[in-house]
Amino acid sequence: MPSTRTIQEPARNIPVSAEYDVLVVGGGPSGLTAAIAAAEDGLRVGLVESRSFVGGNMTIGLPVLGFLGQKGNQIIDGLPEKFIKRLREERDGASEHRPCPLHMGITLVEPEAVKTVALEMLQEAGVDVLFYTFYAGPIMEGDMIRGIITESKSGRQAILAKVVIDCTGDADVAFSAGVPCEKGNEHGGMQPPTLMFCLAGVDTDKLRLFIANSPPQARTYLTDFIPAEYFGQNHQFIVVGLREQLARAKQERNLAIPNDRTIIITGLKKGEVWINMTRVKGTDGTDARSLTNGEIVGRAQIDDIVTYLVNYVPGFESAYFTKTAPFIGIRETRRIIGQYVMTQEDVLACRHFDDSIAVASYPIDIHRPSDDGCTLIWCGDCYDIPYRSLVPQKVTNLLVAGRAISTTHEAMGAIRVMATCMAMGEAAGRAAKMSVRGNRAPADIDVQELRRQQLERGVYLRNPDGTRASPAGFAPAA
Repeated sequence: MPSTRTIQEPARNIPVSAEYDVLVVGGGPSGLTAAIAAAEDGLRVGLVESRSFVGGNMTIGLPVLGFLGQKGNQIIDGLPEKFIKRLREERDGASEHRPCPLHMGITLVEPEAVKTVALEMLQEAGVDVLFYTFYAGPIMEGDMIRGIITESKSGRQAILAKVVIDCTGDADVAFSAGVPCEKGNEHGGMQPPTLMFCLAGVDTDKLRLFIANSPPQARTYLTDFIPAEYFGQNHQFIVVGLREQLARAKQERNLAIPNDRTIIITGLKKGEVWINMTRVKGTDGTDARSLTNGEIVGRAQIDDIVTYLVNYVPGFESAYFTKTAPFIGIRETRRIIGQYVMTQEDVLACRHFDDSIAVASYPIDIHRPSDDGCTLIWCGDCYDIPYRSLVPQKVTNLLVAGRAISTTHEAMGAIRVMATCMAMGEAAGRAAKMSVRGNRAPADIDVQELRRQQLERGVYLRNPDGTRASPAGFAPAA
């Protein structure tokens, strides 16, 4: 490979634009809940976001997965539930938590309502939000991160903080600060991203009744894991399957669709659906050139997918294209190596941890890097996420929340969904607050006190026997 050319950048003084108790980098599902939790008793909290809105993957047309467990009970509560209730009640921007045989539960959200309500809640909490600002590097002092360098229209600036929470999804802060990280599977392969897009004019009742009323011999290919009866009972739904229709369309029309199944998500608006079928293998979400190629290739795949849907899927006969998501949806990049690496065995064994700060139930769901298929493995109930997996090695005043926490490739396939990321963010924000108030590193806080505070604010945690824990079982901090 040719050597990389370099230039020498002159040293310069960087102005300090802000100073906080807690700084959250990234305003997606984990970041917005982290910031609100950190600010709940008056700390100075800042949130830096590179885009012009908060909400992250909740704004690209995907439903929020993970509020319900595999036994039908609600296992994500606290701030994430408050957010969804406010979306639903004030903006008609969220559905109920609906059981789903494949995804356990789906919660449909309206992307534009997400942007508005999330920002309102941050402002009400007193969080100082800064948009259009890119993270450019850490400010290190030994094993402590004193703040970050940012790049924006305002130029290169510094933001200082006592505790930093990395909610970038890609472990950008942790990686550049020297935290050991992994990327992808044992071969470095990462789950391919998807550029979501939206169609209107779809007769969703015709689609669901086509599936529900198909003869029994057809049901083996119509949907993956979801019984046909489900579609007879639900007006809003996710379709995963229609493999035979897709294979026939590819053969008859020579369509270039890099997926072996159809994935359709009904929107909250009548006749609106979001399509989760573009797939750009080999994309590295931490590389700008690779991301650019992913956007280009993903967009080029849309026309053939629309041709397939309109001509082969009942209900799409009059459908028309309306919009793409504001950015390509990244499933996997870096993961930190923290104080504990959560594994596939932890998920499948429904493991309980003494330092659990959230409970999840979403299955191991891996869009395989090497082919067009997907791996799905359910544990039968739910599993804990330990606080130690949010605490990185080597940097003492840093926390990580979201899909970049310390897990294996397989376990990340389970914990990466949005409701779980929001729950992790809430825990990280509250832990950061305790770190500042107690003048101790996040690794040294009283985790049982953190768990008590989580429970007091409505977070769902489990006792060792699997029952829902109560704050009454925790003695108040001295």
